[in-house]
Amino acid sequence: MKEKINTEKLPLHIAVIMDGNGRWAKKQGAMRVFGHRNAVKAVRDTTEACAELGIKYLTLYAFSTENWSRPQAEVNALMELLVSTIRSETETLMKNNVRLLAIGDIQNLPKNCQKELAEAIEITSKNTGLSLVLALSYSGRWEITEAIKQISTKVASGELSVNEITDQVISQHLTTKNIPDPELLIRTSGEMRISNFLLWQIAYTEIFICDTLWPDFRREHLYEAILAYQQRERRFGKISEQVNA
Repeated sequence: MKEKINTEKLPLHIAVIMDGNGRWAKKQGAMRVFGHRNAVKAVRDTTEACAELGIKYLTLYAFSTENWSRPQAEVNALMELLVSTIRSETETLMKNNVRLLAIGDIQNLPKNCQKELAEAIEITSKNTGLSLVLALSYSGRWEITEAIKQISTKVASGELSVNEITDQVISQHLTTKNIPDPELLIRTSGEMRISNFLLWQIAYTEIFICDTLWPDFRREHLYEAILAYQQRERRFGKISEQVNA
């Protein structure tokens, strides 16, 4: 399937809603955290495949602001898994020339998570290949609300006028201000929801729903999504004749 991909028409940025860990674990007769642990394989394989293809940005929805309301035992296990995974995968990121970034309310993460994350981001900061963006303690509504607060403060201080507020100004106050909007959004487990993810950025993103639960997601599923993306006509509000012209 990889051989069918047109390397001249690759999406610059792929975003993934990694869904189905709990259901995968339930099928195995195990606790939900078992699914989260096995999901690391999918993250590794997807990241390496994107790096090999030449994808520039991969954003993974790792933990939403709403996830804090899950049972405390599951949240604690997720945080411990995050720390151990970042620590163990940093060497692999360096080997694959991958730069690690993070978006979200990072200050809300446990201190040890913040520390491991900051160290990994610093260690990989000079890498020039794929930028792997982890969305942690993130939600689209939270991000837009924070942007409005920043812009309102500038308007109140006279630094910015109301008439100067444009799409571009709003984009520059989002946590993704230095990251291009995703062209392709993949959601696993067959669910048909956006789940409060990159609400501003996915205005014209192509969406691919994959029935596979995230722990079973592998590079072949990624290739399938990219091939489907390459067969679509992206019109951005125009008609086919205008695009083809």
